[in-house]
Amino acid sequence: MSKKFWYLTKVSLKKKINSKWFVITNIILALAIILLLNMNSLINFFGGDFDNKIQITVIDNNTNSYNLLKENIKSFSSSLKGENEELKLTVNLSDKSLHEEESNLDNDEIIIVLNNSNKEYLTAKIISEEKIDSVTYQVLSQSLNSTKSAIGMTLNNIDPSILTEISTPVSIDRVVLSDENSVDENMEIIMGSVFPTVILPFFMLTIFLIQMIGGEICEEKTTRSMEIIISNVSPKTHLLSKILASNVFVILQGLLLIIYAIIGLLISTDMLSGGLSMPSDITSIFDSLVSTGFVDKLIYVIPLTLILIVLSFIAYSVVAGILASMTVNMEDFSQLQTPLVFISLAGYYLAIMAGMFNGSILIRILSYVPFLSSFVSPSLYMMGQIGIIDIIISIIVLIIFIYLLLHFGIRVYKVGILNYSNEKVWSKFFKAFKNKDV
Repeated sequence: MSKKFWYLTKVSLKKKINSKWFVITNIILALAIILLLNMNSLINFFGGDFDNKIQITVIDNNTNSYNLLKENIKSFSSSLKGENEELKLTVNLSDKSLHEEESNLDNDEIIIVLNNSNKEYLTAKIISEEKIDSVTYQVLSQSLNSTKSAIGMTLNNIDPSILTEISTPVSIDRVVLSDENSVDENMEIIMGSVFPTVILPFFMLTIFLIQMIGGEICEEKTTRSMEIIISNVSPKTHLLSKILASNVFVILQGLLLIIYAIIGLLISTDMLSGGLSMPSDITSIFDSLVSTGFVDKLIYVIPLTLILIVLSFIAYSVVAGILASMTVNMEDFSQLQTPLVFISLAGYYLAIMAGMFNGSILIRILSYVPFLSSFVSPSLYMMGQIGIIDIIISIIVLIIFIYLLLHFGIRVYKVGILNYSNEKVWSKFFKAFKNKDV
């Protein structure tokens, strides 16, 4: 019987991998991921101005504040972009009139006109061909305000160091007495932005797995090839071979997605030009993760999360296979798979919004629930709401659940796999479940 099991598994897996659909889909996925990770280079290749420097031309009408403004722009721009990054803004003093500068103004140039004011000390006019992006405008606005403050202090004989001490942000030491394991707000922000991106492939692969295993069983029933297969192997062997082949295929697809992402990073223009340095956006995110302790927790949570993911794949595929055995066409299975899709979707959104349920007993209970635990448990652990023991409990509960699914589900599968009646699907399901003679 083991030879027949491995033969069915091998045939099912080969059928999936050797299909044109698999090859075409992975080519598209690889190109999409690589291009997204190299969007900067792509825009530049097609003549975009994604990384073009913006020329700041200053017309100083006897304010003598050009040098101060230039230093302020450099300072604020560095604080936003990072000290080791090349500044996007370049500042030059113009000796031409405003009319001359406006006549030669292009899309990558901004004109700043500085004027004296008796009441406000300094006024400015910002002129550009098109709208300025919010980050650049923020740098210019802060720089002008800082320049104005410096001029005002100088004219009123105020020590600049005093104003600096006054305007320095207050030092805040966050202490949360209600929960020793709670994390700061920065961690919740990261969990709301980084974690959804990480678990999105798992969510998509889960939906894909449900549709794939159900579609394959429905196809065999529709073409009547199921009768030939079941005459040679037991329904249990047939179901287990489908589960194994489908899960191996989905895990393989997940590994391919990781490989595509690594290739995209390796060929990144920013990475190649900077030696072993990572692209700036990724470096910034990574630094934030390190500062919040996110990376340290990954050492413990990654192996347990991978176990949860694999077990969840098995649980979803078992249920999808059992439900598909009761159908006679794809339309029926499309209706039956809807609850599974909604359950996985609920798990995905619960993982994203886990921070909103801080301290809630409900969200902790949901972290133990099969189908949801693979989404919710890692998220809660990263935010300090549960511990390693809770994830281990989720794994144990999921294993028991899979065992019960197989124990009672085989009864339904044996009856439904050769049932071609037009009776309502759920009626056939409950009748098969109550049948103790199989």
